[in-house]
Amino acid sequence: MNMFDENEAIKFIRAYMPADIASKYDDDEILNIIDMIWDYYEDNGFLEIPADDDAGDEEPQLPQIMEYVNKMLAKDKLAVVDKTDVQYIVEGELAYEKSLDEDL
Repeated sequence: MNMFDENEAIKFIRAYMPADIASKYDDDEILNIIDMIWDYYEDNGFLEIPADDDAGDEEPQLPQIMEYVNKMLAKDKLAVVDKTDVQYIVEGELAYEKSLDEDL
């Protein structure tokens, strides 16, 4: 698996989103959501290495990630990402992660 690169993730997400939405946000705003996704992973044990081969088969699901990110954005008074645009960023980030596996 290739290594996760925040700058490459941002480029990938920008290309994934419709151009009119991508142009509304700067890199820091997209990175803030990437960080929230990884916080979700950490909070829910997705970053832990399983002790046995059968553990860890569960993967993060889009609805739960969206719920978490929207909750965090509601608490972040400096966030300017429109709630209707969050799904593009989250889906783009997940597609970037998947692309890292495909490059093997």
